[in-house]
Amino acid sequence: MFDIKWIRANAEAFDAAVSRRKGISLRSSDLLAIDDRRREIIAKLNDAQEKRNALSKQIGQAKAQKDEAKAAELMAEVASLKEFIPQGEADERAIELELRSALSVIPNLVFEDVPDGSDESGNVEYFGRNGTAETAAQARAPKPSLSFAPKEHYEIGESMGQMDFETAAKLSGSRFVVLKGQVARLERALGQFMLDVHTAEHGYLEVQPPLLVRDEALFGTNQLPKFEDDLFFTPHGDSRLALIPTAEVPLTNMVRESLLSEEELPLRLTALTPCFRSEAGSAGRDTRGMLRQHQFNKVEMVSITTPETSVDEHERMLACAEAVLQKLDLHYRVMNLCTGDIGFGAKKTYDLEVWLPGQDTYREISSVSVCGDFQARRMDARYRPAGEKQAPRFVHTLNGSGTAVGRCLIAVMENYQQEDGSIAIPTVLQPYMGGLTSIGAR
Repeated sequence: MFDIKWIRANAEAFDAAVSRRKGISLRSSDLLAIDDRRREIIAKLNDAQEKRNALSKQIGQAKAQKDEAKAAELMAEVASLKEFIPQGEADERAIELELRSALSVIPNLVFEDVPDGSDESGNVEYFGRNGTAETAAQARAPKPSLSFAPKEHYEIGESMGQMDFETAAKLSGSRFVVLKGQVARLERALGQFMLDVHTAEHGYLEVQPPLLVRDEALFGTNQLPKFEDDLFFTPHGDSRLALIPTAEVPLTNMVRESLLSEEELPLRLTALTPCFRSEAGSAGRDTRGMLRQHQFNKVEMVSITTPETSVDEHERMLACAEAVLQKLDLHYRVMNLCTGDIGFGAKKTYDLEVWLPGQDTYREISSVSVCGDFQARRMDARYRPAGEKQAPRFVHTLNGSGTAVGRCLIAVMENYQQEDGSIAIPTVLQPYMGGLTSIGAR
């Protein structure tokens, strides 16, 4: 969400920045034209209100002087203004809504170091702020070298009788799965392991947020109005609630309409929740298996910071997500998303892509984004800087998955598969699995 005053003062810079975003034709001149009409309506309304107030005083003076003719003339003029003012106020509300609607569909402006590109082919591998390909490789597990033809996760799970898509389809339709037995336990173990890492080692506060949220919360984290088709809604009295597409929504909105102190920042929150997405526009993509589901579990990380620290916090959050994959000895890479692939609310995004032997490719398992004050403006989330007489400022928000539990389950199953159809359990997960070192084929 943008400040129209900033756009007016920085029209050329705004146009140059927004032109880097994919499919956005709106320019500053379009927005300023709406704002000009808004200013004109407000000016006329203010003039009418001031004139009405002045005339009301003159009426009092005329009546005090017993000049009934003058008083009647002035009262007639006030009556005409009373007819104009309600319409002027209605026009003001309408133009304010038009301007707000226009501003709400403009994506965030990206950092200069975000690569230009039309789609994911323009993404660039990232080796760390001061890193190289060699140092990055040293921190990550190598690709697994399997002596047999690897299977995809759904082949492994179905052969074990513990990943059931047919029953899920009877219950709910496509893009759902029923996990059973040891595979279900493995999925649960992954989520608990991730929470423990982020709370005990990375300083995040564990939260159990609501899974249903209001439109205002969705607007605050920019799911509305642009991504309404991706959401599942349920009636709630005279309004509606939505199932969360990510815990980013309730976690970030915990500071909406708040004035924090600088001493409270950074605020770091994490949650393990189910997430619900309609996957609108993904027809025909990843229809086999559980890579793209309507319901899935995810560990989310959210940070609320000052503007001066948000870029460093972005790098820190990336390291937190990487730590999960490193502890699991999963091979992955980090991609700096280009302008054609980056999310609507992000100024910069790193994607972690894990290697899946069954697919013989990398697939996204986590996205870590810095949003600047884009979401804070939509939520009216501010903080008071330390020191006297400092005006409140908007906070900066960041979010990242640490990581998608279902996709991590896929990665563990494919990377730790054995030739006999069993799955070896990563060392860090064995305590969560009651000491099991493998789960076997049926």
